[in-house]
Amino acid sequence: MAADAELKLDDVDRAILAELTSDGRQSVTTVAQKVHVSRAHAYSRIAKLQDAGVITRYTVVIDPVKTGLKASAYVTLKLRQHSWRELRDHLASIPEVHHIGLVGGNFDVILLVRAKDNLDLRRVVFEELQALPTVLDTQTLLIFEDTDTR
Repeated sequence: MAADAELKLDDVDRAILAELTSDGRQSVTTVAQKVHVSRAHAYSRIAKLQDAGVITRYTVVIDPVKTGLKASAYVTLKLRQHSWRELRDHLASIPEVHHIGLVGGNFDVILLVRAKDNLDLRRVVFEELQALPTVLDTQTLLIFEDTDTR
C-alpha cells in the first residue's frame, strides 16, 4: 500500500497504536498480550501500519526544562504569498524550532520554539525568524507551563 493512501483502521489497529503511543519501547510480545492478539498478528499489523505511513517513526519525549531549554514560545508568522515551500526547509534547519505547522487564519505558520533562556529566545525570534525575507510579521506567545498529554 502506498504511504499516502488512507488505511482503514479497525479496533485492533487503534489498540496497537494506543499501546505504542503510550510506550514505544514495548516489545511486540507485550503489545500483543495487551491487545489480545498473537505475537505474529501484532507484528504483521505493526508492519502494515509502518508500510502505510501511519507509524512514521519512533521517538522519545523529553522534558525540555530538564535538558536546559527553559524558555518556550509559540511564534506565529505571516508570510509573503507562495513562500511556504522555500521557507519550510529553512525553518526545519533552525535547531530551536521544534514543531512547524502550516495553518489557516490570521497567520500562516505557527512554530514551537524552545531556547536556553529568554535572551536566546529573543535571538531566535529577532535574528533568525524576523530576518527572513519572506516573513512579513511575527507574534510571540510565551509558554509559562507545558503539559504533555501523550
